[in-house]
Amino acid sequence: MISIEGLTVEFGGFTLLDNISFVINKKDRIALVGKNGAGKSTLMKIIAGMQTPTKGSTGVPRDTTIGYLPQEMQLSDTRTVREEAERAFEHIHETENEINRLNATLAERTDYDSDAFGNLIERVTSLSEQFRMMGGTNYHAELERTLTGLGFTRDDFDRPTAEFSGGWRMRIELAKLLLRRPDVLLLDEPTNHLDIESIQWLETFITTRANAVILVSHDRAFINNTTLRTLEIELGHIYDYKVKYDEYVVLRKERREQQIRAYGNQQKMLADTEAFIERFRYKASKAIQVQSRIKQLEKIERIEIDEEDNAMLRLKFPPAPRSGSYPVVIENLSKRYGDHCVFAGATFTINRGDKIAFVGKNGEGKSTLVKCIMNEITDYEGTLKLGHNVKTGYFAQNQAQLLDESKTVFETIDYVAQGDIRTKIRDILGAFLFGGEASDKKVKVLSGGEKSRLAMIRLLLEPVNLLILDEPTNHLDMRSKDVLKSALHDFDGTVIVVSHDREFLDGLVDKVYEFGNKRIREHLGGIYDFLEYKKIESLRELERKTAGDAAATASAVTGVTPAVAAGQNNPVSYDEQKEQARLVRKLEKTVAETEQQIAATEANISALEARMVTPEGAADASLYAEHEKLKNELSDAMNKWEKAIEALEKHN
Repeated sequence: MISIEGLTVEFGGFTLLDNISFVINKKDRIALVGKNGAGKSTLMKIIAGMQTPTKGSTGVPRDTTIGYLPQEMQLSDTRTVREEAERAFEHIHETENEINRLNATLAERTDYDSDAFGNLIERVTSLSEQFRMMGGTNYHAELERTLTGLGFTRDDFDRPTAEFSGGWRMRIELAKLLLRRPDVLLLDEPTNHLDIESIQWLETFITTRANAVILVSHDRAFINNTTLRTLEIELGHIYDYKVKYDEYVVLRKERREQQIRAYGNQQKMLADTEAFIERFRYKASKAIQVQSRIKQLEKIERIEIDEEDNAMLRLKFPPAPRSGSYPVVIENLSKRYGDHCVFAGATFTINRGDKIAFVGKNGEGKSTLVKCIMNEITDYEGTLKLGHNVKTGYFAQNQAQLLDESKTVFETIDYVAQGDIRTKIRDILGAFLFGGEASDKKVKVLSGGEKSRLAMIRLLLEPVNLLILDEPTNHLDMRSKDVLKSALHDFDGTVIVVSHDREFLDGLVDKVYEFGNKRIREHLGGIYDFLEYKKIESLRELERKTAGDAAATASAVTGVTPAVAAGQNNPVSYDEQKEQARLVRKLEKTVAETEQQIAATEANISALEARMVTPEGAADASLYAEHEKLKNELSDAMNKWEKAIEALEKHN
């Protein structure tokens, strides 16, 4: 569908991308990987038409649409959430306005037999057909499903976007992009501002409803669940693996081992050749052979290896004083902002050495509780006590603003490092993408992401026994995340992590605190144990709802209200339990069947659209009728699937 041919990008004599070529096919799900600064975002911008390469070309068919979500953007705050999201359908509004204008013209004219009148009729008919094909009659439902999937409530739809944080406004931009249904979707770190539930919804959207997708993400679980092809950029070259990320890691390791062996063999050959040239350079009898070897050296393409990918650095926290057995004790804690209750009645104890995760939708109080623990918020109700000798280290996104901008990167870390760790400062900086000359940069010239990484390094070197990390992985690549995760795993203090990164939390935390519905609930086990439990809990909620519906039906016959029936404390009968389980199985079967129907209908639509773009197909009116029928079937199937999913996930 899109072909990249001989693409080269140079900056001031440095070659970022060197003569790369590849093809993006329909329905491709591509993960674009490589270290920070390798050129991933640059390549995305070139494909999106926002940047011009030094050499080479990007072949995009005329009618192909491309949607691009960058890491950062300037957002408008003059509309409501619904109005801003509806901008995704501007093409539908333009078509509708044109139809209305033409109909008004037709109503005024009386030359019914003229060619001009006939042409207007044909134009209105054609536009009306396009309007139906674009979903002009049912896009409101799709808009609401998408906003809800990305975490907005119906009460949010009519709120001004200015009331939302930058992360929530980015969700609105993502919703607009998804609603446009471009032929190629380019997503640069789309999960940075999403919670776990929204990420899982986005995964489902990409795998079931998107067209071609290229994404850059440091969320390993997300790209494993959404992509089937991996493009790696290394040292300006591109390597194409037709596998998902986990399989790519294995194949990449094998290729690198082969590359290292080839590099070693080449270095030996070069050394032998150079030794021969040096030995016989001044012997006339060997002149021809010497010249032949010199030419041979000039023609050899030197093998390069990215040295930063070599050994994994292990970072160890400095020793810290031992805290009391219970670093944090919370009893009946509540926090309100005016009439709005964030959470209420929270009671739990964090033990020394616990590694716990705070999870839940954005806005449910995770960061608020962290600020209460840090004593940044004090006007709460209830009791919050820190244990004996607790020394707290805190990382939040605004920590970057507290750095001394007059210092260099190296000086910032050298100032807090103590003991033997000072001999490894440059290695640590390299692991967090401040290798080489970057360590000598002034803090004031760093980007927001770079400052966040620097603040993270500084925190890791301070002697503390309670670490609180609020979204620590947003600006880290996978290698840096592995370094951080390993260090936290070996840390003998207490750790609280607010994060949506399932892969980062997996194997790190042993307890999960869920924030939602103004409550904080404790779950023992790791993050995937929690996610599995949530599925079970969802079914229990569904069973309770089904039992309530059955009780309401029974009350209509017996005259006993559900409340009275509940007061009688009658147990649910065996037959009622069987009926509840049967309904759950029926819903699960409906979800599976509609997913198959959606996939089959989308395949039929794609095949039909391929026929419609041919000269013969464009003239065949029956194809347009069939296309409209299939689109309606797809819309009905999507509505059925959404209702079944909502039923299964009720009160999740």
